[in-house]
Amino acid sequence: MKTLADINFKDKKAVIRVDFNVPLDEHFNVTDDTRIVAAKPTIDKILEDGGSVILMSHLGRPKGKEEKYSLKHIVAKVSEVLGKEVKFAEDCIGDVVEAAAADLKPGEVLLLENLRFYAEEEAGDEAFAGKLAKLGDVYVNDAFGTAHRAHASTTIIAKFFPEAKVFGLLLAKEIESLDKVLKNSEKPVTAILGGSKVSTKITVIENILDKIDHLIVGGGMTYTFIKALGGNVGNSICELDKLDLAHEILAKAKEHNVRVHIPVDVIAADDFSPNANTQIVNVNEIPDGWQGLDAGPKTLENFKEVILASKTILWNGPIGVFEMEKFANGTITLGEFIAAPTQTGAGSLVGGGDSGAALQQLGLEPKMSYVSTGGGAMLEMLEGRTLPGIAAILE
Repeated sequence: MKTLADINFKDKKAVIRVDFNVPLDEHFNVTDDTRIVAAKPTIDKILEDGGSVILMSHLGRPKGKEEKYSLKHIVAKVSEVLGKEVKFAEDCIGDVVEAAAADLKPGEVLLLENLRFYAEEEAGDEAFAGKLAKLGDVYVNDAFGTAHRAHASTTIIAKFFPEAKVFGLLLAKEIESLDKVLKNSEKPVTAILGGSKVSTKITVIENILDKIDHLIVGGGMTYTFIKALGGNVGNSICELDKLDLAHEILAKAKEHNVRVHIPVDVIAADDFSPNANTQIVNVNEIPDGWQGLDAGPKTLENFKEVILASKTILWNGPIGVFEMEKFANGTITLGEFIAAPTQTGAGSLVGGGDSGAALQQLGLEPKMSYVSTGGGAMLEMLEGRTLPGIAAILE
């Protein structure tokens, strides 16, 4: 795997695909700079070598050029994180941008305007990728969050750098961390899968069954399994067309000697609302008109026992409606459970926006072995797919 360590960037211009798709408030202030901080080691290495840096990213899902999605809003924050003034180009291709890139001196940083202001970016247009490639001598992909997309700046551009394309430190670390879980994990291995639908996680479950010892099912997926097993789930989210699939997963898990742990009790609510009335009920006896929105106390005790005995823990997706404080306890407590064995030597890999957000809010992120920056990309790697952005560097 070719990484930054394989190149001396002295007097070279590095075009780096970063993932600066960060949240902004109504005044365009960055409310979470995690992704910018995560890219800093890669940028620092290039600048310390005596190179200069051209940063490319998208922000949001603009329809054409929309001022609210301009990357000019994050220039101050990027400058603050890097500890140096960052220049801004008001476009990402064209003569003016090429001149700005050519004028860059060693140690300087240029941030390009939002790549998605051009439809050619998401279309993976080769001519557009060629215009981006003109800006530098080396291509660095450090954007794991978009590595599963075959876009111009994440995949196609690599063709223009046959001998000068490398993984950034962040992307290399993501690949190594996931590979470790998938290929070299210490047993027992526990996978915790939350989120609302079985259908979005089925390929992941199938791909990891021969690598894990325990599968903890949480979140909205719970109710599809409980319904399949004959329980009453009231008004809980449930994929009625996936009941046979739930049975298949349980049967395959048994074949692989994987123990499946499903909630036994839940916090049920009479409305999907932060002000709803709540009660703790058995997961298979949720009254009509009520819906399960978080894991119950007995469930958390059961999960705790499994997690504390694990040597490798993979967590993707919340186990309750984490966005509402009333139903966040399960996800928060789960994070605390995972932190405990990690502190005594277990390996923990957490991915998915909501899981990461929960950890950050609690200050538990430093207590995990690794927190992935890309939910969709992480899921596709767990499904056993080769991501286009990674394949483009390896080719």
